Amino acid sequence: MKFSIIIPVYNRPEEVKELLATLARQSFRDFEVLVVEDGSSIPCHQEVEAFSEVFLLRYFVKENGGPAQARNYAAERAQGEYLIILDSDCVLPDGYLSAVAEALSADQTDAFGGPDRAHESFTPIQKAINYAMTSFFTTGGIRGGKKKLDRFFPRSFNMGVRREVFQQLGGFSNMRFGEDVDFSMRLFESGFRSSLFPEAWVWHKRRTDLRKFFKQVHNSGIARIHLWNRHPGSLKVVHLLPAVFTVGVAVLLLGAFFCQWALLPLLLFALIIFVDASLRERSLRVGVLAVAASLVQLTGYGSGFLRAWWRCRVRGKEEFEAFKKNFYQ
Repeated sequence: MKFSIIIPVYNRPEEVKELLATLARQSFRDFEVLVVEDGSSIPCHQEVEAFSEVFLLRYFVKENGGPAQARNYAAERAQGEYLIILDSDCVLPDGYLSAVAEALSADQTDAFGGPDRAHESFTPIQKAINYAMTSFFTTGGIRGGKKKLDRFFPRSFNMGVRREVFQQLGGFSNMRFGEDVDFSMRLFESGFRSSLFPEAWVWHKRRTDLRKFFKQVHNSGIARIHLWNRHPGSLKVVHLLPAVFTVGVAVLLLGAFFCQWALLPLLLFALIIFVDASLRERSLRVGVLAVAASLVQLTGYGSGFLRAWWRCRVRGKEEFEAFKKNFYQ
């Protein structure tokens, strides 16, 4: 069997149904699907059962332990040559698996990943958050599917790895955030290779709002410091930019009390985001929301980074995560 597709899910049966429907339309058929119910109070058993005769599909239920451990649980039971790991809020174009198979025939890499896009049917806030996560002006475009000159770090919403390599590395670590980057770092440290497959993209719905988005990126900023502690030398200049931006915003806001022109750089940044997002999505509303989402993305990540730097690097405290009790609220 070529692919084992792993889908962890927590209280999102409709998402799973939508993702499984797109798997049913794949032209490439040499795959199995493993859905892991990670301690959900709203199970997706009925939604999974509806596809049980469409393709090889296995459904597991386990106590809640987070998506990384759910993926490890499925990987232990997988049979495919390659594991493909997807988030439950992704949907696939009909040629996704064919694109992966074709890319692997040309590049038999150890691990791979693809970019994410916003479908035209997405809500304005979903498109705005997708923009914030993929734009050159926010993340440097590193998640937008462009070729990079250095190593490519697959993200767990659209990630593939040779099963024997996954087993050799012991799967994902116990990190709740940044576990996919940690896996990639261990992959490289062990001498394996990873590739970007630009044509193997997914639509990533990110069913969230700006408050939940802030919690997510804030924890991602925290995770970057944890990754630095686990992998000395991994911190790059680009990882510092959201923190610099966050400090800069604070300085400009304070400066506005003394000089109204202090806000000019921030307004210029907002204008650039508004114009670029509006043109890209052909929507002024998305442009406005993209300004808010981009500010949340940069300051959320930057504040998390600074918080973890102070707590872990300066004060020497242990790893932590924020919003543990109300992350999904």
